[in-house]
Amino acid sequence: MTKIKSPKVESIINEIIDQYAYADTTDRPWIIGFSGGKDSTVLLTLVWIALKRLRELPNPFQLRRPVYVVCNDTMVENPIISSYVSEVLAKIDEEARAQNVPFYVKQTTPKLEETYWINVLGKGYPVPSNSFRWCTTKLKIGPTSNFLLDQIDEKGEAIVLLGTRYEESKSRERSMKKHEIRGQRLSKHNSTANTYVYAPLKDLMLEEIWYIINTVPSPWGFDNSILFQIYSDASADDYECPTVVTNKEHTSCGQSRFGCWTCTVVKKDKSMSALIDNGQEWMRPLLNFRDKMYAERNDPDNRSEEGRKGNVAVTEDGRPYGPYVAKYRARLLKELLQLQKTVQETKPHIKLITNQELIAIQVTWNRDMIFDWNVGQIYREVYGKDISTTNINSLNQTENRILKEVCEDEMEYFDLIDNLISIQETKNLMLSKYGLHNDVERRIEAFLKETSS
Repeated sequence: MTKIKSPKVESIINEIIDQYAYADTTDRPWIIGFSGGKDSTVLLTLVWIALKRLRELPNPFQLRRPVYVVCNDTMVENPIISSYVSEVLAKIDEEARAQNVPFYVKQTTPKLEETYWINVLGKGYPVPSNSFRWCTTKLKIGPTSNFLLDQIDEKGEAIVLLGTRYEESKSRERSMKKHEIRGQRLSKHNSTANTYVYAPLKDLMLEEIWYIINTVPSPWGFDNSILFQIYSDASADDYECPTVVTNKEHTSCGQSRFGCWTCTVVKKDKSMSALIDNGQEWMRPLLNFRDKMYAERNDPDNRSEEGRKGNVAVTEDGRPYGPYVAKYRARLLKELLQLQKTVQETKPHIKLITNQELIAIQVTWNRDMIFDWNVGQIYREVYGKDISTTNINSLNQTENRILKEVCEDEMEYFDLIDNLISIQETKNLMLSKYGLHNDVERRIEAFLKETSS
């Protein structure tokens, strides 16, 4: 393969070759955390080049160590990045087989009960903030850690490759150096046993990252100018755009960070605003919805005075800080579905919330004894049809009428039976009856308490 003109980059490739083939003679798998962003793209590029060079030696080295390209989908990713990453992963998977190199694409997602919308709309978690940043663990760390633990269980140990660099921030540099072992390339993982971290890009500067993207052809045959353009369009401030001129078209590019389109940890989403300003006008309703969730997060009218475990959730000055009340969860769900319907008019492939999540939200509401609002009904109000081919309410109109006639003099029993059927039906739809007995008992106990008072 053609040598790269930068001696520094060439030394990194040689180091990767040595680490893969000679310094470590075990079959511990390599796991590359791939987000599709600039740093992880460069990391995968250099590892790919290293393995290709090993393959092309006079006495070809046997590439026995698997390299997993692990991409975590939070299910609320910025849609532009999500679409780009899907295309890139498909190309990586295709070319790995065609070139006979041991790269294996793996996508992870949060467990159904841990997704963003299950937590916010189902359980009533307030949208994340700096003081309550529950999303990082549930949406990112958890899914990737589960895959990592599977590899450790199978192989005993694993090595995680990261595209982290000292230059990113002083706090990042301190964190990296804290876990490094002098004179060794691998450092201990800060939370997972039998796991090591390898960060071959740690000494690269931002300009060098963009130099590689703009001058080194993607070894899996993708067009890197697409990534360059995404960053360029998402740069909200000129000072974030280092000049990396490699031809007349490459005037500057940003170092914007992409994350979830719902992110309320930051006050303003500069990257999404910049994308809109640079022609992605269809994203404006997404930004408006995000801003609305940010503004309404601490509205006392939307928060309960009781925590999910029954604890008192009121500040000293009397402000509730518990989960979102049922009325607000239902309203927010309807607004989300209306937003999805609007976006799908121009981008029909985009789905902001899955049907399985909608059903799971209903299950969660039932467990929280919320029966005044129904997910299926809200969906019908927005879309004019049932969720997929599934009807959350198992009683048809005739059965409902007969039941009402039987309970004519005591309609509270009709409500109880209807609630119990809803609990049963949503459990069936989730293909799991875990907790069904307890949920039924809790509803009957609540009914007895209501009728005896």
